[in-house]
Amino acid sequence: MRLKRRQLLALTGLAGLGLAFLGKNLRNWAAQGAGPSKTDLSSTDTAAVNTIARASLGQDLLLRFVSLADTGTGGQGQYALAEAMTEYHSQNPFSLVILAGDNIYNNGEIEKIGAVFEQPYQPLLKQGVKFQACLGNHDILTEDGEPQVRYPGFNMGGRYYTFRRDAVEFFALDTNLTNEWNTQLAWLEAELGRSDAPWKIVFGHHNIYSSGHYGVTKYLVRDLSPLLQKYGVQLYINGHEHHYERTQPINGTTYLSCGAGAGTRSVDHSTWTAYAASQLSFAAIEVYSDRIEISGVGTDNQVFDHGIIQKIPSLALR
Repeated sequence: MRLKRRQLLALTGLAGLGLAFLGKNLRNWAAQGAGPSKTDLSSTDTAAVNTIARASLGQDLLLRFVSLADTGTGGQGQYALAEAMTEYHSQNPFSLVILAGDNIYNNGEIEKIGAVFEQPYQPLLKQGVKFQACLGNHDILTEDGEPQVRYPGFNMGGRYYTFRRDAVEFFALDTNLTNEWNTQLAWLEAELGRSDAPWKIVFGHHNIYSSGHYGVTKYLVRDLSPLLQKYGVQLYINGHEHHYERTQPINGTTYLSCGAGAGTRSVDHSTWTAYAASQLSFAAIEVYSDRIEISGVGTDNQVFDHGIIQKIPSLALR
């Protein structure tokens, strides 16, 4: 169906107003290192931003996925957040979930997989959403985590592995300090070195920078952070800390803790903190050609944090 000239002009005008409104706010949010929280915008303004964003940015969207961790309790909190993920999916479809460890509490017992994974996420699994997991410290307490590595629903290509979606390459790590750690670091450097993906995202269970219970993990700062900087990794995702925290870029990498997948612990703020919250939540992540947008979403289906990672040239030394 062809649009009449008057209709075309009207739509063009609306799109221009939308882009101007969105562009102004995105610039402001990027300058602040964060976006609107629930207290920043009224519900009407939030709806307007979401509508404009879908209309003007939808064609540029390369990938949408969500991430969470420390999920596997089978408790009320996990199921409430799973329902919120399902609701989010109905409005903002995604095909990938990054599950950053402690998938089965308390000891990684694979016989609990129905209650702690297959049942709570059944609506998403039925719609073809793929989960990509890594091992947490609780997961390795049964047979060193091997039953989970073999479990088809976690889609693990080993204790550490890589996969690619469009312009994004993901690198999954086993951050439990085992006798394979040095071998794994050598593997990661080789894989990062050969990757030509514009966006590189590494995920593992343990936090590197955190303002919560565990704080800074020294061996990861020593061994892993230099590789992230050297090869221009834009985002590191972890669990272990039972809160949500998004950092400012640290040597080019944003660190995202999203371990409030079933329960919470308190979190403080550090000099690097862009936003932190102690609430059940998952991170919704949208990848565009020039940026990554990160949103924190709670069980009330409200976005409580929004941040942007701008695309910068790779710092890799080839």
